[in-house]
Amino acid sequence: MGDTAEFDLDQTDRLLTTTKQVRKRLDLSRPVPRELLLECIDIAQHAPMGGNLERNRWVVIDDRELIGSIAEYYVRVGGPYLAQNETDDLGEGQRRVIDSAKFLVDHIAEVPALVLALRLDRLPAGASNMEVASYHGSVAPGVWSFQLAARSRGLGSAWTTFTLAHETEVAELLGIPDTVTQVALLPVGFYTGSSFTPARRRPAREITYFNRWKQTI
Repeated sequence: MGDTAEFDLDQTDRLLTTTKQVRKRLDLSRPVPRELLLECIDIAQHAPMGGNLERNRWVVIDDRELIGSIAEYYVRVGGPYLAQNETDDLGEGQRRVIDSAKFLVDHIAEVPALVLALRLDRLPAGASNMEVASYHGSVAPGVWSFQLAARSRGLGSAWTTFTLAHETEVAELLGIPDTVTQVALLPVGFYTGSSFTPARRRPAREITYFNRWKQTI
Protein backbone atom coordinates (compact mmCIF):
# COMPACT_ATOMS: atom_id res chain seq x y z
CA MET A 1 0.00 0.00 0.00
CA GLY A 2 2.91 2.37 0.57
CA ASP A 3 2.04 5.90 1.67
CA THR A 4 -1.69 5.37 1.05
CA ALA A 5 -1.80 3.66 4.44
CA GLU A 6 -1.53 7.15 5.97
CA PHE A 7 -4.86 8.27 4.50
CA ASP A 8 -8.49 7.36 4.77
CA LEU A 9 -9.16 7.04 1.03
CA ASP A 10 -12.91 7.26 1.51
CA GLN A 11 -12.48 10.65 3.13
CA THR A 12 -9.92 12.02 0.68
CA ASP A 13 -11.92 10.77 -2.30
CA ARG A 14 -15.05 12.35 -0.85
CA LEU A 15 -13.25 15.69 -0.44
CA LEU A 16 -11.92 15.57 -3.99
CA THR A 17 -15.22 14.59 -5.61
CA THR A 18 -17.49 16.91 -3.64
CA THR A 19 -15.49 20.14 -3.74
CA LYS A 20 -17.56 22.23 -6.12
CA GLN A 21 -17.88 25.79 -7.30
CA VAL A 22 -20.17 27.24 -4.62
CA ARG A 23 -22.33 30.22 -5.55
CA LYS A 24 -25.96 29.88 -4.44
CA ARG A 25 -24.99 28.13 -1.23
CA LEU A 26 -22.62 30.79 0.06
CA ASP A 27 -23.75 32.18 3.40
CA LEU A 28 -23.87 35.91 2.67
CA SER A 29 -24.63 36.87 6.27
CA ARG A 30 -21.76 35.23 8.14
CA PRO A 31 -18.27 36.82 8.21
CA VAL A 32 -15.27 34.62 7.45
CA PRO A 33 -12.43 34.96 9.98
CA ARG A 34 -9.14 36.03 8.46
CA GLU A 35 -7.30 33.32 10.39
CA LEU A 36 -9.40 30.68 8.63
CA LEU A 37 -8.47 32.11 5.24
CA LEU A 38 -4.80 32.22 6.25
CA GLU A 39 -5.00 28.52 7.16
CA CYS A 40 -6.27 27.78 3.66
CA ILE A 41 -3.51 29.85 2.07
CA ASP A 42 -0.92 28.03 4.18
CA ILE A 43 -2.21 24.77 2.73
CA ALA A 44 -2.32 26.24 -0.78
CA GLN A 45 1.33 27.25 -0.60
CA HIS A 46 2.30 23.57 -0.40
CA ALA A 47 0.90 22.89 -3.86
CA PRO A 48 3.41 22.14 -6.66
CA MET A 49 4.97 25.21 -8.27
CA GLY A 50 7.54 25.57 -11.03
CA GLY A 51 11.13 25.47 -9.83
CA ASN A 52 9.77 25.39 -6.28
CA LEU A 53 9.85 29.19 -6.49
CA GLU A 54 7.28 30.89 -4.29
CA ARG A 55 6.08 33.41 -6.86
CA ASN A 56 2.41 33.25 -5.85
CA ARG A 57 0.77 35.96 -3.79
CA TRP A 58 -2.71 36.38 -2.33
CA VAL A 59 -4.90 39.36 -1.49
CA VAL A 60 -7.83 38.90 0.88
CA ILE A 61 -10.51 41.55 0.42
CA ASP A 62 -13.01 41.86 3.28
CA ASP A 63 -13.55 45.61 3.22
CA ARG A 64 -17.18 46.15 2.19
CA GLU A 65 -16.45 49.24 0.12
CA LEU A 66 -13.67 47.51 -1.82
CA ILE A 67 -15.82 44.44 -2.41
CA GLY A 68 -18.55 46.70 -3.74
CA SER A 69 -16.16 48.43 -6.12
CA ILE A 70 -14.77 45.13 -7.44
CA ALA A 71 -18.31 43.79 -7.75
CA GLU A 72 -19.14 46.56 -10.21
CA TYR A 73 -16.49 45.27 -12.61
CA TYR A 74 -17.60 41.68 -12.02
CA VAL A 75 -21.20 42.53 -12.91
CA ARG A 76 -20.17 44.65 -15.89
CA VAL A 77 -18.56 41.60 -17.51
CA GLY A 78 -20.52 38.72 -16.00
CA GLY A 79 -24.02 39.99 -16.76
CA PRO A 80 -23.61 40.33 -20.56
CA TYR A 81 -21.46 37.19 -20.79
CA LEU A 82 -24.07 34.98 -19.11
CA ALA A 83 -26.93 36.56 -21.07
CA GLN A 84 -25.10 35.80 -24.30
CA ASN A 85 -24.57 32.17 -23.31
CA GLU A 86 -28.11 31.55 -22.03
CA THR A 87 -29.45 29.97 -25.23
CA ASP A 88 -32.48 27.77 -25.80
CA ASP A 89 -30.39 24.71 -26.64
CA LEU A 90 -28.73 24.46 -23.22
CA GLY A 91 -28.98 21.13 -21.45
CA GLU A 92 -30.35 20.87 -17.92
CA GLY A 93 -26.90 20.72 -16.34
CA GLN A 94 -25.61 23.72 -18.30
CA ARG A 95 -28.74 25.69 -17.46
CA ARG A 96 -28.18 25.03 -13.75
CA VAL A 97 -24.62 26.32 -14.02
CA ILE A 98 -25.78 29.49 -15.80
CA ASP A 99 -28.48 30.02 -13.18
CA SER A 100 -25.94 29.57 -10.39
CA ALA A 101 -23.50 31.96 -12.06
CA LYS A 102 -26.26 34.56 -12.51
CA PHE A 103 -27.02 34.32 -8.81
CA LEU A 104 -23.40 35.14 -8.00
CA VAL A 105 -23.44 38.09 -10.41
CA ASP A 106 -26.51 39.40 -8.58
CA HIS A 107 -24.99 38.90 -5.13
CA ILE A 108 -21.23 39.26 -5.58
CA ALA A 109 -21.23 42.53 -3.64
CA GLU A 110 -22.65 40.67 -0.61
CA VAL A 111 -20.06 37.90 -0.27
CA PRO A 112 -18.12 37.94 3.02
CA ALA A 113 -14.68 37.83 1.41
CA LEU A 114 -12.89 37.80 -1.93
CA VAL A 115 -9.56 36.05 -2.29
CA LEU A 116 -7.44 37.12 -5.24
CA ALA A 117 -4.74 34.72 -6.44
CA LEU A 118 -1.74 36.40 -8.07
CA ARG A 119 1.63 35.59 -9.53
CA LEU A 120 4.64 37.86 -9.60
CA ASP A 121 5.81 38.97 -13.04
CA ARG A 122 3.91 38.79 -16.32
CA LEU A 123 4.04 36.60 -19.37
CA PRO A 124 5.77 38.18 -22.35
CA ALA A 125 3.65 39.26 -25.29
CA GLY A 126 3.13 36.38 -27.69
CA ALA A 127 4.11 33.77 -25.09
CA SER A 128 4.16 30.22 -26.40
CA ASN A 129 1.75 27.54 -25.24
CA MET A 130 4.56 26.00 -23.19
CA GLU A 131 5.25 29.32 -21.45
CA VAL A 132 1.55 29.92 -20.73
CA ALA A 133 1.07 26.38 -19.40
CA SER A 134 4.18 26.58 -17.24
CA TYR A 135 3.24 29.98 -15.85
CA HIS A 136 -0.33 29.16 -14.89
CA GLY A 137 0.64 25.62 -13.92
CA SER A 138 2.43 27.12 -10.95
CA VAL A 139 -0.69 28.97 -9.77
CA ALA A 140 -3.65 26.71 -10.56
CA PRO A 141 -2.64 23.87 -8.19
CA GLY A 142 -2.43 26.36 -5.34
CA VAL A 143 -5.86 27.79 -6.09
CA TRP A 144 -7.38 24.32 -6.16
CA SER A 145 -5.61 23.42 -2.91
CA PHE A 146 -7.08 26.58 -1.39
CA GLN A 147 -10.56 25.46 -2.47
CA LEU A 148 -10.03 21.98 -1.03
CA ALA A 149 -8.77 23.41 2.26
CA ALA A 150 -11.73 25.77 2.35
CA ARG A 151 -14.19 22.93 1.68
CA SER A 152 -12.76 20.88 4.56
CA ARG A 153 -13.29 23.87 6.87
CA GLY A 154 -16.92 24.48 5.95
CA LEU A 155 -16.18 27.21 3.42
CA GLY A 156 -17.42 27.40 -0.14
CA SER A 157 -15.62 29.14 -3.00
CA ALA A 158 -15.82 29.60 -6.75
CA TRP A 159 -13.07 30.15 -9.30
CA THR A 160 -14.06 33.27 -11.25
CA THR A 161 -12.34 35.28 -13.98
CA PHE A 162 -14.80 38.05 -14.94
CA THR A 163 -12.76 40.75 -13.19
CA LEU A 164 -9.68 39.87 -15.25
CA ALA A 165 -11.24 41.89 -18.07
CA HIS A 166 -10.69 44.88 -15.77
CA GLU A 167 -7.38 43.78 -14.29
CA THR A 168 -5.89 47.26 -14.47
CA GLU A 169 -8.81 48.89 -12.64
CA VAL A 170 -8.82 46.21 -9.93
CA ALA A 171 -5.06 46.58 -9.54
CA GLU A 172 -5.49 50.31 -8.99
CA LEU A 173 -8.16 49.69 -6.35
CA LEU A 174 -5.90 47.31 -4.44
CA GLY A 175 -2.52 48.94 -5.07
CA ILE A 176 -1.19 45.96 -7.04
CA PRO A 177 1.87 46.75 -9.18
CA ASP A 178 1.50 46.37 -12.94
CA THR A 179 4.24 43.72 -12.85
CA VAL A 180 1.90 41.31 -11.03
CA THR A 181 -0.65 39.07 -12.78
CA GLN A 182 -4.12 38.40 -11.42
CA VAL A 183 -5.09 34.76 -12.04
CA ALA A 184 -8.39 34.07 -10.25
CA LEU A 185 -10.85 35.77 -7.94
CA LEU A 186 -12.49 33.51 -5.36
CA PRO A 187 -15.68 34.63 -3.60
CA VAL A 188 -15.55 32.84 -0.23
CA GLY A 189 -18.11 32.22 2.48
CA PHE A 190 -19.38 29.52 4.78
CA TYR A 191 -21.64 27.24 2.79
CA THR A 192 -25.23 26.54 3.68
CA GLY A 193 -26.74 23.07 3.71
CA SER A 194 -25.26 19.88 5.08
CA SER A 195 -23.66 18.01 2.21
CA PHE A 196 -22.46 17.95 -1.38
CA THR A 197 -22.69 15.01 -3.73
CA PRO A 198 -20.26 14.17 -6.54
CA ALA A 199 -21.11 15.76 -9.88
CA ARG A 200 -22.00 13.51 -12.77
CA ARG A 201 -18.89 12.90 -14.83
CA ARG A 202 -17.96 10.54 -17.65
CA PRO A 203 -15.94 7.54 -16.41
CA ALA A 204 -12.20 7.45 -16.98
CA ARG A 205 -12.47 4.63 -19.52
CA GLU A 206 -14.52 6.86 -21.83
CA ILE A 207 -12.11 9.79 -21.84
CA THR A 208 -8.70 8.12 -21.52
CA TYR A 209 -6.53 6.93 -24.41
CA PHE A 210 -3.42 4.78 -24.25
CA ASN A 211 -0.32 5.60 -26.27
CA ARG A 212 -2.23 7.10 -29.22
CA TRP A 213 -5.20 9.45 -29.74
CA LYS A 214 -8.53 7.59 -29.56
CA GLN A 215 -6.82 4.30 -28.70
CA THR A 216 -8.73 2.90 -25.74
CA ILE A 217 -7.10 -0.51 -25.33
